[in-house]
Amino acid sequence: MKFAVPGISSAVAGAVLGAVVVFVITMAAEQNSRPAVDRTGNASSSLLNNVEYGSR
Repeated sequence: MKFAVPGISSAVAGAVLGAVVVFVITMAAEQNSRPAVDRTGNASSSLLNNVEYGSR
């Protein structure tokens, strides 16, 4: 009986730690795509083909 409480707490801690690791790995794997580049700017008004946004 004196091993029951540490065993149960160790099992719960392992389950929680495992769930956190799976969650973090899943979130990291989802962030593997590049965002699409918006190329809708006016190329004739750009300087060295770099579109400047806003008024300067």
